[in-house]
Amino acid sequence: MEITKIKEKGVDIAVVKSTELIITDIQSALDFIATVNYETNCCHVILNKSVISEAFFDLKTRFAGEILQKFINYHMKIAVVGDFSIYSSKSLKDFMYESNKGKNMFFVSNEKEAAEKLAAVSQ
Repeated sequence: MEITKIKEKGVDIAVVKSTELIITDIQSALDFIATVNYETNCCHVILNKSVISEAFFDLKTRFAGEILQKFINYHMKIAVVGDFSIYSSKSLKDFMYESNKGKNMFFVSNEKEAAEKLAAVSQ
């Protein structure tokens, strides 16, 4: 896992890249939150959807809700970058739509949009 730090409109944002899955269960999500916080002191994170287990995108598993709750509990805002058009689930699309209207988790198509969203919720 490689973590870099960027600044968007005065807000520090950690950008996480990896060729391996990072978030596969609740404990790995907690470990991820702790690592990013310790290494960057950032509470805003951008990561690619490819580092999150596919179980996250199957709402029947309840994994997405549990992960989102952990990020909220630890005051960390996250933007997930990727192509979400491959998912046909209406409930998942509704979840992403509602998340994008909120202030904690965003699903966007590129890093620039992710940084802009995260910076906007910090103003």
